Amino acid sequence: MAKRKKETTELSGGSPEKKTGIFQVLLLWFIIPLLFAAAVVLIIAKFADVNVFDKAKEWSAQIPLISKNAENEEEAADGDQLLEDRVVSLQAEIQEKEAQLFSLQEDLDKSEAEKEQLLAEQEKLLDEIAALVREKDDTKRSFKEVVSTFEKMSAKAAAPVITKMSDAEAIRILTSLKPDILAPILEKMEPADAAKYTSMMTDSTMAE
Repeated sequence: MAKRKKETTELSGGSPEKKTGIFQVLLLWFIIPLLFAAAVVLIIAKFADVNVFDKAKEWSAQIPLISKNAENEEEAADGDQLLEDRVVSLQAEIQEKEAQLFSLQEDLDKSEAEKEQLLAEQEKLLDEIAALVREKDDTKRSFKEVVSTFEKMSAKAAAPVITKMSDAEAIRILTSLKPDILAPILEKMEPADAAKYTSMMTDSTMAE
């Protein structure tokens, strides 16, 4: 009978004495020291005139405050990052505007150079026109002097000189002479030359 009881005890998973020993170890090493420490804290708080329950409430209230401070720090970090990103964006925009201003300044300088070049060319053309006008005036004065010379020459001396000129020069001089001077000069020419110049002067008059 005792043997059967022993076997039953072994099948049930161990002796009751072993289970009781584990509980005693927990009691001696954890529960009793914890209760002793709590008692010491309460005694010290009593002598120090500290309300343990108020302190517990204060500590529990500080826990959300710490969490809130952490959130504020995180928000501040995010704000700093946004501010830094904004600064970088503004710097890039400033650089872009500076590049545009530099390009506009280059275009302006180019336009100024082209304007100066055009003014120089215009001044050169004006000088050339003035030179041509002076040359034309000089030519007119020279031609008038030539005509005046022929008017002072005798018809016998003027006739052979005119026939040695080109037809254009001869006609230009003959058409500029007064009729009373032209007629004697033609009379002193060879009949063929006189006829030629008379015909050419007639055509020139009709063309005008």
